[in-house]
Amino acid sequence: MSGLLDLLNSPMGKQLISGVAGQTGQSESKTADVLGMAMPLLMGAMKKNSTSSSGAQGLMNALSSKHDGSILNDLGGLFGGGVDQSVMDDGAGILGHVFGSKQPQVENALSSRSGIDAGSISQILQIAAPILLGYLGKQTRQQNVSSPDALSGLLGGLMGGSNTQKEQSLIETFLDSDGDGSVIDDLAGMVLNSGSKKSSGLGGLLGGLFGK
Repeated sequence: MSGLLDLLNSPMGKQLISGVAGQTGQSESKTADVLGMAMPLLMGAMKKNSTSSSGAQGLMNALSSKHDGSILNDLGGLFGGGVDQSVMDDGAGILGHVFGSKQPQVENALSSRSGIDAGSISQILQIAAPILLGYLGKQTRQQNVSSPDALSGLLGGLMGGSNTQKEQSLIETFLDSDGDGSVIDDLAGMVLNSGSKKSSGLGGLLGGLFGK
C-alpha cells in the first residue's frame, strides 16, 4: 500500500507541490516541507477522530460522497488559474472539523518550523485537506473499505503500516501529548522547543518517520 511519502514523491504529489506553491507564492522546496509535515498531522487527526463510531461514520459518509477522489482526476485544472474558492472553503471546513480549536496552534507551529507565514500555511492546509480526503476516498474504493474498522486500518496503513508501529504510536502520542483526547494538544510547544534537539519535536518525529 502506498503511504503518504509515496504520495508526495509521486507525479501527482509533485503536481500538488507545484500547484500549491504557485497558489501561495512560496518556493516548491518550502511547500514540500510543509506538506510533508502537514499531511501526517491531518491523517493522524482524522484517524484519531475516527476512533469514535460517529466520527468514523462521518468520515465514511464524506469519502463515499463529496470526497470520492474525483478531485484528483484533474489537478492541472484545479490549479490552473488559481484554486476555486469553493475548494478553499471546503478545505477550511475540513480543517475546522479535524483540528477544531487547535487549528491556529497548528498553523503557527508549522509557520515557526518552516519559516512560512501563518497566512500561507493556512492556504496550504486548506488546499491540502480536500486533496487528502479525495486520496482517501479513492483508496477506500480501490480497497473496498466499507466499515469504520477497515477505515481505521487504512488510515494506519497509510501512516506507516504494521512495520512501523513505533512511529505510528509516536504520531498518536504526539497528536494527544497529554492524553486527554484532545488532538495536537502541545504541538506548538513541541515544535518551538525542538530547534536544538534534532531527535525531538515535530521535525525529529516526522523526520524519522519520513526519512528526511
